[in-house]
Amino acid sequence: MADVTIIGAGVAGLWAAYALSKRGITPRLIDRVGAPAAHGCSWWAGGMLAPFCEGATSEPAVIAHGQRAASDWAEVTQVQHKGSLVVTLARDRAEMDRFARRTEGHSRVTGDALSALEPDLAHPAGQPGREALYFETEAHLTPRRALADLQAALAERGIVIEQAELHHDDIQGQIIDCRGMAAAPHLPGLRGVRGEMVMLRTSEVTLSRPVRLLHPRHPLYIVPRGDGVFMLGATQIESEQRGPITARALLELLSAAYALHPAFAEAEVIETGADLRPAFADHVPRVVQQGRVLHLNGLFRHGYLMAPALAHQAAYFLDTGTKGDLFHAD
Repeated sequence: MADVTIIGAGVAGLWAAYALSKRGITPRLIDRVGAPAAHGCSWWAGGMLAPFCEGATSEPAVIAHGQRAASDWAEVTQVQHKGSLVVTLARDRAEMDRFARRTEGHSRVTGDALSALEPDLAHPAGQPGREALYFETEAHLTPRRALADLQAALAERGIVIEQAELHHDDIQGQIIDCRGMAAAPHLPGLRGVRGEMVMLRTSEVTLSRPVRLLHPRHPLYIVPRGDGVFMLGATQIESEQRGPITARALLELLSAAYALHPAFAEAEVIETGADLRPAFADHVPRVVQQGRVLHLNGLFRHGYLMAPALAHQAAYFLDTGTKGDLFHAD
């Protein structure tokens, strides 16, 4: 299997190259725009390695494989093992009860226990004391740093990203297609789900782990990036329209952040972004085999959580001929 070409150098393509290199296979890695930059789902991601939280709406495969993501990522980049918190506003307490019934791996924390985890969330000004679900084993990373670290790990193995735009017929040998929505013409049923995000900077709020605010209309997650920077996401819209963030989405995200903590009202908006997440109907990422092409796609909102699992299964198949449970024949 010396002749393997990976198309697409987002998180899935980079992980495919890394997984192959660990099995002694040095692939060619190409991308039409070169190395990851300020574009694409991999760039705008939250970086939460939170399989149990995702279990509220995801299939068992995501929970099972996602539990290995933190240890996989720790091979190449810094991973923060500080867990996740899920909170609600007082009027939405029923949302937390539903979330708790649909998930596992959590404990309820209030009062001093919540203050010890996140002092700024336990008793926000003008609001009653909060209750939260604490998912202690979950983790998070900084996506843009992770992409750079993964590229550096590949460079040490002699794998660099070539900037080129090639189609399947232009390439000899085995192909691993990791192009996300660009591969939609080859993958019936793949659709785009629009997501939008905002980056804020404030010295008035301190958080050390991802926090999810459950809300019947505008659910929010917020991930600390350090130095007073926070990533807010993310809308989930059944639309394949690209373009900048909309005013409505920005208003909803900022309103939810303000509800989480009033001090976010004075934060600086330092960046906004939007892109299309590729998804199959069941929202489970998969490896789709089409002759000599393996598609690693459908990552939806699970890019950093599930890319290692897809990559390992693709690499294992090319090395041994054995298909994993994430394989689907077309």
